[in-house]
Amino acid sequence: MPARPLRDLIDFARRNSPFYAELYRDVPEGVADLAQLPIIDQAAFWAANVWPDNRLLTGPLTDAGVYTSGGTTGAPKVSPWTRTEHFDSTSAFGAGMVRAGLRPGHRVANLFFAGHLYGGFLYIEAALHNAPVENVRLPVAGHTPDEDVADLIAGFGVNVLAGTPMKLGGVAEAVLAKGVDARSVELLLFAGDLLFDDLRPRLAKAFPGAAIASLGYATVDAGLVGGPVPGDDVRVHEAFPERTVVELVDEVTGEPITEPGVRGRVVVTNLFRTLMPIIRYPVGDLAEWVDAGCSRFRLVGRTVEGARVANVAMAYEDVRAALAAADPGGAMTGMQMVERRWDGKDGLVLRLACAGEPPAELTERLVEAVYAARPLYPDCVEQGFVHPLIIEWVRPSELATHPRTGKLVQVVDERPHS
Repeated sequence: MPARPLRDLIDFARRNSPFYAELYRDVPEGVADLAQLPIIDQAAFWAANVWPDNRLLTGPLTDAGVYTSGGTTGAPKVSPWTRTEHFDSTSAFGAGMVRAGLRPGHRVANLFFAGHLYGGFLYIEAALHNAPVENVRLPVAGHTPDEDVADLIAGFGVNVLAGTPMKLGGVAEAVLAKGVDARSVELLLFAGDLLFDDLRPRLAKAFPGAAIASLGYATVDAGLVGGPVPGDDVRVHEAFPERTVVELVDEVTGEPITEPGVRGRVVVTNLFRTLMPIIRYPVGDLAEWVDAGCSRFRLVGRTVEGARVANVAMAYEDVRAALAAADPGGAMTGMQMVERRWDGKDGLVLRLACAGEPPAELTERLVEAVYAARPLYPDCVEQGFVHPLIIEWVRPSELATHPRTGKLVQVVDERPHS
């Protein structure tokens, strides 16, 4: 599917999408410079992307795949892709897999999660199917017990494991516990979260002959963001030529960042999606340029749009709404999400402000409310992928604020990003 010229894409979106028509109300006609357009506000974006009165899409939903994105409280947050958009995206992603190390004839176990409208498993399956090299696809899925995956490796001579870092770590534990000979595994491809250095020794012990590489960088809502860049630093990616435009912008001012090593919000524009246009969409990650030409960027953390613990997206507003509903007395006066990592696993801390002493039973009730709103989190806790949710009560003055603006920092990422 050919990319649209930027000016045509902008004009098409404002003519056919009520959301973009309103967003660009004060933008002159004929604009072809992204810097002249506002960055999308995610809350407004999702408020427009509802049924039956959808104000975001540019046409009727007649031939598309529909996948979930973000949290689950309130109206479902879904992202539709037309048949041609999905094919083009997965074809580009499949080509990126070759850059990451996929070789002709590789037997690939797809360990991403499926069901509940999750798009990851289907996306990777399509990317492998459309990859420019022959490969053998093993659609295992993330819910398959790690012990069964270990047996598959031994019995079928699997060459590539593709999954989230937490799933790859679980399979490594099963391989070691069962004493499986996993020398057939040549490549570990991860996506969905950062791969931290504390996981590498476990992976190296279980799969001594395997290289580790990023599958690529994409999200269900934004679509393609960046392709993998060969090299030792698996957090470095680059935009897909003729398909995506990646910007890094200052978290406070929104001004473009062009200097290497300066962190900014990742903002993406997709040049071929037209049913649900993605123009200057903040994907929720922080990155820094690694080259003077601003073509390659390194992921370094999360932004205020939300936390991601392992492969579980925890949208800030969704979590706050769940807490507020479970706290009718209003003991909570402020909230901050803190991502931490210890003992080789991620965990989420909800730092809640309270002027006095919170009711004794409130903490447990709040945890249950968040688990009910985001059931994938307790599922991952049960499987040993993440730490249980922690609530930390503090005084309002103890919430972290931005040093330049004094505003509350909604998401604090304390995980190691060096």
